[in-house]
Amino acid sequence: MTERQAGAGKETSGAGAAGSERSSSGHWSMADVSVKAVSRRVAMAGGRIEVGADAMRRLLEGSLPKGDPLAMAEIAGILAAKKTPELIPLCHPIGLNRVAVRFEPLPDENAVAAWCLAEIAERTGVEMEALTGLNLALLTIWDLVKPVEPALRISDVKLLYKSGGKHGDWTHPDGMDDAARGCLAEFTGQDTMGYSGP
Repeated sequence: MTERQAGAGKETSGAGAAGSERSSSGHWSMADVSVKAVSRRVAMAGGRIEVGADAMRRLLEGSLPKGDPLAMAEIAGILAAKKTPELIPLCHPIGLNRVAVRFEPLPDENAVAAWCLAEIAERTGVEMEALTGLNLALLTIWDLVKPVEPALRISDVKLLYKSGGKHGDWTHPDGMDDAARGCLAEFTGQDTMGYSGP
């Protein structure tokens, strides 16, 4: 659960306390973040799409009929992250500092691993932007691969890392593999290869 979703189901006599809340009359409101301190916040989401042997071969050859899915998915993921508050009702409109989308083809698994990283300097988190960007990037790959292989599968979508705010750094309990840590290090400019988390 992200900071913006905390307390989302709690009923209250009025809106405006911490968390997105529902009043006793059944009306929802956005969380009041005005009392929080502005801090630099980073979030990274990761997932994968299984594309099958033929589509993987064509992807690596650059011969898919609708063009390069990874190039298009990179742009789609960035655009989606920017539109997150328009898509998720209680998300705050925020000024993103930057967003990056990265991929790693996994030929032995006929899959593509994907990550979306987002950064802000705000009073609320950026997890939903990273997750939205990731999901739209994966769906864009799906759209460009489906003429070759309709039996596609998106899996393992999750928030891998977030930093900033009251709770500081957080890493998913399953940990991150070397590829994910490399993406995070590239994005943040910090060496995470000596990472000692799970």
